[in-house]
Amino acid sequence: MAIAENYEDVLKGKYPAKAHAKKVAEWIIEKGGDKNGTIYLEAQKLKLNEDNDGEAPFRQRRYFFYLSGCELPDSYLVYEIAADKLTLFIPPVEPDEVIWSGLPMSPEEAKAKYDIDECLTTKDVNSHLASQSESAQSTIYAIPEQVSDHVTFISYKEKEFKQLKTAIEYCRVTKSDYEIALIRKANVISTAAHEAVMKAASKAQNECELEAVFLKACVERNAKNQAYHSIVAAGEHAATLHYVNNAAPISDQNLLLLDAGCEVDCYASDITRTFPVKGKFTTESLAIYKIVLDMQHQCINALKAGVVWDHVHELAHKIAIKGLLDLGILKGDAGELFNKRISVAFFPHGLGHYLGMDTHDSGGDPNYADKDVMFRYLRKRGTLPERSVITVEPGIYFCKFIIEPYLKDEEKKKYIDESVLEKYWSVGGVRIEDNVLVTKDGHENLTPTVKEIDDITQLIVSGQ
Repeated sequence: MAIAENYEDVLKGKYPAKAHAKKVAEWIIEKGGDKNGTIYLEAQKLKLNEDNDGEAPFRQRRYFFYLSGCELPDSYLVYEIAADKLTLFIPPVEPDEVIWSGLPMSPEEAKAKYDIDECLTTKDVNSHLASQSESAQSTIYAIPEQVSDHVTFISYKEKEFKQLKTAIEYCRVTKSDYEIALIRKANVISTAAHEAVMKAASKAQNECELEAVFLKACVERNAKNQAYHSIVAAGEHAATLHYVNNAAPISDQNLLLLDAGCEVDCYASDITRTFPVKGKFTTESLAIYKIVLDMQHQCINALKAGVVWDHVHELAHKIAIKGLLDLGILKGDAGELFNKRISVAFFPHGLGHYLGMDTHDSGGDPNYADKDVMFRYLRKRGTLPERSVITVEPGIYFCKFIIEPYLKDEEKKKYIDESVLEKYWSVGGVRIEDNVLVTKDGHENLTPTVKEIDDITQLIVSGQ
């Protein structure tokens, strides 16, 4: 099936909630579930800040959104598997709230907007659950801790609270055209924001100024939510993988690492670029950048449906080892360095993760208890299926906290030339991250943000 590249055309349609509901139901049935069962999910509730009458930031529950496409808080859904019927329940009009918030969406408007069969109000949910003729002999599927106290499943023979969450997590791995279009749109907006930061970098005096540039570019394109907290790390701060302080002065640091991405209708982008603040690399920073860029190019080129992600992660380490050997930072035989896991000192995280409604999306089967340090933080294990979206984000970092134990270890320190390493501490870290769609025979890079050396330097200089 061809994948549409024009996200605007695709997004003129409806979010495919019913197709997702049917997909989840089929997964449950394949695992021995009840073909006459019912799926029940709740939206996130509006909450107030503690000791305050202001609303806390709202983030829709992803499990609910996947089967509804509905961004409304305090809503419910019911999917009757055998009847293939999806019913949405939205809050009714509360007269006391209208003066403050305006009229809410009506059931008629919701039915027209969402891919559902029926829309009622939340006052109807218990009567609806009790009215299904088959319910007395069937199973209700729900997620524990996500069922309101007033909701009752008393008419159902079985209450199943284990399968549904897992089913949705695995179904989310392979994306529909609509989901791909949302991720594509988020990447286009985030690219504009990344490139705005590159143009502004040479005049910035503090990391927070550049964070503001990124946020402004997203908000003015109506992407008001960020997929995660931006990382704006100048110089040695880039050695901290999830540095989020974003408030240090920018003075003589050569590089800035920007890891940031907006969200569009609950779907994330996750992009990292590292670039010279003033538009010119140092000898050391350029050398590291070239290695990381090569790591990324080769790893992306290796992607297609059925590829084992663990093997692509290994490829990234082997390229890093070769590059660090060529620079003299590492010493010895490449194979021995790989087997001894010495490169983990410089590339301590996984090559990437699934991307979708969450930045670190579900279904990756990570093993954080893995005794092999090379794979412990790899968030996806095993083969990549067609239509999955994965980040490819190799990096090389000079983090003293991580590297110094290697230098104190009698067995490991012989592989690292400390005199050469000394010249690279100021580089901090380099990471390059794109969002890649896996296809049957290859891949498509959904991230159009510039990353080639000449393109980056020209863009930065254009803003000076």
